[in-house]
Amino acid sequence: MKKRMNQSIAAAYLGEHSSIFLFVSILFMMGVIFGAIIVNSMNIAQKEDLFYYLTQFFGQIAKGETESARDLFFQSLVHNSKFISLMWVLGISIIGLPIILILLFIKGMVVGFTVGFLVSQMGWDGFIFAFVSILPQNVIIIPVFIIMSAVSIVFSLKMIRRQFFKKVGQPVMPLFGRYVAFLAIALVLLAIGSGIEAYLSPGFMKIIAGSL
Repeated sequence: MKKRMNQSIAAAYLGEHSSIFLFVSILFMMGVIFGAIIVNSMNIAQKEDLFYYLTQFFGQIAKGETESARDLFFQSLVHNSKFISLMWVLGISIIGLPIILILLFIKGMVVGFTVGFLVSQMGWDGFIFAFVSILPQNVIIIPVFIIMSAVSIVFSLKMIRRQFFKKVGQPVMPLFGRYVAFLAIALVLLAIGSGIEAYLSPGFMKIIAGSL
């Protein structure tokens, strides 16, 4: 009964704010496309310099000279948690709404640039490497970023309505409680994504790097 109730609440929330979820999803995809376009705008010297460092990285992976899985896990978790927490705080600050959108766009741009550069320089091998090194963890991490940005925007808009339009709606504390719960769930999911990035993806990367 409780599970069904939670599912119905989640479905109602998603339906009520579907336009915001759609908007942030499109914004993220625009960031990905923009990141890929930036690759094409780089000159040959810039591409060669970046590709040199990339081949050095491939060599380290093939030799198993990368950082330990434990270190990679904590680095990934701390990095992503800071990003998500910043979005969360910006949602509370009210005036941070535009910055949330910028952060999400930048996240998409980084993904698009990384994949675009690998494919442009290495063709099919680059696509395979991007697939095994970026996709596994981002199957979890990217949806978390998109959902957290949408939730932060929704919370910010509700606070703006209460502050400036004096609309009487739900009490603040239950709204804030759910907002905290969203952050907690997001951090747990990020920990799972970071675990995949640290313990699963490097094995795939080593196999691909050894064959390049």
